Amino acid sequence: MTLKRDASGRLHIESPLMGESLMRKSLLAETDAGSVFKPLPDLAVVKIGGQSIMDRGRETLLPVLDELAAARAERDLLVLTGGGTRSRHAYAIALDLGMPTGVLAKLGASISEQNALMAALLLAPHGGVQIGHDDLVKLPTYLMLGAIPVMHAMPPYGMWERPPQVGRIPPHRTDAGALLTAEVLGACRCILVKDERGLFTDDPKRNPEAEFIPEIQAEALLSRDLPDLAVEHAMVEILARARSVYEVLIVNGRERGALTRALRGENPGTRIYR
Repeated sequence: MTLKRDASGRLHIESPLMGESLMRKSLLAETDAGSVFKPLPDLAVVKIGGQSIMDRGRETLLPVLDELAAARAERDLLVLTGGGTRSRHAYAIALDLGMPTGVLAKLGASISEQNALMAALLLAPHGGVQIGHDDLVKLPTYLMLGAIPVMHAMPPYGMWERPPQVGRIPPHRTDAGALLTAEVLGACRCILVKDERGLFTDDPKRNPEAEFIPEIQAEALLSRDLPDLAVEHAMVEILARARSVYEVLIVNGRERGALTRALRGENPGTRIYR
């Protein structure tokens, strides 16, 4: 890019996007060329499910945190937290009051942040520290100090969350937030810790005939249009368009050692890839 003086004498920065509306399809396609910089390519982003792990109390949560504390000696970690049952209660009240989707998104974020505070305190003996979205630029410093940063996973759309195709529940919740965080940081692993082995063709809690899905491509998963899904549709859609992250792993946090295996590169659950 260079400086260019126009007829009036004013200086402008000459660039390929100068004078563009950013709407022309051929221009948008041109911006897809080239590699994407990955700030933290050795980072593993791990999201702890709210309803599936946090809400089940010490018997379920503490073993997961123990695995994370042990794994910190081997790799850099960023721990994210979901909202869980309390966010669902807040959604129900807000829906009854006629609140728009953006308000529901703000409520979900506040409850996810409460879980981040509790997880960070429980990890404090191992270097746990709660951070906010604005602290991501400080993440390398926290990691160099040996800390385990903990952040809430709700993406910061807030009041500007887009209305979903059906209903009013925010489409971008904590699964999507975990993937978006891993994407912008160029993380090598994005792991969702839930209370099931992974994906099934239906909810295995309600349908014992549901079949386990060990791995599946993101586009194929969307095309199957399953009656129930253990992850957010928005997350799968984002994965299909991701540039840095090429897979998301779902592991059972109630199975001791499954998270450790996933952090070491194995697939003890379901692998969704692009």
